[in-house]
Amino acid sequence: MTYLLSLLDKSPIEPGQDASHALQSTVRLALKAEQLGYHRFWVAEHHNTLGLASSAPEALIAYLLARTSTIRIGSGGVMLQHYSAYKVAETFNLLASLAPGRVDLGVGKAPGGFPLSTRALQVAIDPARKPSFADQLSDINAYLSTNSTSAELVATPLPGVAPDRFLLGASVESATLAAEKGWELVFAGHLNGDPDNLRKTFETYEQATGGKRPILALAAFAAESEEQARARVGDLKIVKVFLPNGQCVNVGSEEQAAEFARQSGVTDYRIEEKAPSVLHGTARQVRKELDDLHRRYGVSEFILDTPALTTAEHLTSIELLAKERLSLVA
Repeated sequence: MTYLLSLLDKSPIEPGQDASHALQSTVRLALKAEQLGYHRFWVAEHHNTLGLASSAPEALIAYLLARTSTIRIGSGGVMLQHYSAYKVAETFNLLASLAPGRVDLGVGKAPGGFPLSTRALQVAIDPARKPSFADQLSDINAYLSTNSTSAELVATPLPGVAPDRFLLGASVESATLAAEKGWELVFAGHLNGDPDNLRKTFETYEQATGGKRPILALAAFAAESEEQARARVGDLKIVKVFLPNGQCVNVGSEEQAAEFARQSGVTDYRIEEKAPSVLHGTARQVRKELDDLHRRYGVSEFILDTPALTTAEHLTSIELLAKERLSLVA
């Protein structure tokens, strides 16, 4: 089985620890991932979340690039609705100039936080002039072009190798948009693991791109024994909040669901609680599931997100998976 493995990290803050400890844990994970042969290491963007230290991926990416030497480093992803496409392009052109050929720009449409942080991030944005997500992707394409030196507006500095571009999504609409704009698609299977949706999204992207397959992001946890993995994953849960306006989001508890509704200014909402989709077991068992997904969908790369467990467990998990020789080709 030939496929790449990559990692996504959210810099979780463990009980009794602080943000500095969480970020240094992320650095240790990136260094270990590079040593073990993982292809990419991505960091997430979450706002006003006390349990996560990953609010500014572009800053963390710069630090990780300086500490590593070969592994690709990127965002999984920048929440584009909050920002100027021009500023995002400038930032990632600068990063790509610092570390040529190692920078990934992954973007997402979600807010990455609750309504209060979204309003704070967008306080200076005129809603009437706010571009669509599709228009922002087009703008970034133009700004990231290394052949734009004759253009009136250039996102300097221009790197020798432009950042690779990835759209994070989990729908047929995302597949169509990514193909139309020339972006790689990363299917967020760790957020939406519905097999029928996955199949339709993969088929749409493949047809629209002439045969390319999306990268598949999944939650995965390997332990020394199946029983240990099941015990650690068994208590995890996702709460989905449904608002009257049709918006729905995933949160970690009923209390967070109530807070999201409060910040949205509504009292009439409903929730659904479910167990998250996490590949778990021994490294061999996880490998078999990845092998099966590779066979069924032609996945050439998986980005693995480890659930909110300890750094020690995360390190053990990626080491066990690497020892299974999961085609970790950088």
